[in-house]
Amino acid sequence: MCSSIVAFLLLLSRFDRRVLGELDQDFSKCRDFFYKKTPPKVLNAAGHQPICQRFENQYRFASFYHRQHRTPLYSAYIISSSDGKRPNSSWMYEPQLTFSHAGPEMEPFDTPADQNVIESQAVLQDYKNSNYTKGHLNPSMHQKTREDRVATFTLTNIVPQRAGSNSGPWNSLEKQVLRKFKAFCEGPMYVITGAMPYANGTRWIRNRVSIPEYMWSAYCCPSYKAKLPRDVRPLFPTYAAVGRNDCDSGEEIVPVNPKARLSLRGYDVRKMPLETLESILAQRLAMSISLFDGQCQ
Repeated sequence: MCSSIVAFLLLLSRFDRRVLGELDQDFSKCRDFFYKKTPPKVLNAAGHQPICQRFENQYRFASFYHRQHRTPLYSAYIISSSDGKRPNSSWMYEPQLTFSHAGPEMEPFDTPADQNVIESQAVLQDYKNSNYTKGHLNPSMHQKTREDRVATFTLTNIVPQRAGSNSGPWNSLEKQVLRKFKAFCEGPMYVITGAMPYANGTRWIRNRVSIPEYMWSAYCCPSYKAKLPRDVRPLFPTYAAVGRNDCDSGEEIVPVNPKARLSLRGYDVRKMPLETLESILAQRLAMSISLFDGQCQ
């Protein structure tokens, strides 16, 4: 009898790992969203959970989610030109962060949210009256189909972002990257966008959701036009940027433009080579990080 129970428990543990599905350790179900199917090399990333973001039975992008901070370190996706407007979509959550036996599809929040969901990840109530907007890492404007755009409205793709950044300089950067893709890329453009925590200790919304001091993004376009304008050549095959999410932060990473409009001042974006971004991330995150295999060469 005891041997039968042990055998059953071993079988059950293997079954639980199998049905965990998209919550694996190496993005095995959604590696197409990374250059050469290779996720960033991130050392000492304890507490982070790879998520293959799935909506309507199709993988849409990938996120590297920190369970304790209830925010992603980054989201990775392939950019495309939108064929429609920003959807008026319901916000969704990741059931598999709540229950190991849950289905792999993101789902709309219940009202009120289930307590198990609240304990496992960020929920809409966290952002209510917080003075922070829900900042997309994979923005809907970078996705072609309506389904792809709707899929970006999951809180596992969101970080607390100041309105001055979200609708200001960071929004301008997202539009610029899209224009570069359409004008100069002759193949897929791989994008990884993430959040950078404060250096002097984590800051929180409601002691639950960590607030980034900076936003960052990098792209890899391995196939681009042979004859690039002289001023565009340094921007390929890779380029990167860091944006301020705190107008009172120091200027050692992103200087403040004194000529910027008062409402946008302090939310500046600094553009830089990929290597510079990786160096900044390595220092701030205290871990080695390589975003694109072989530097997208």
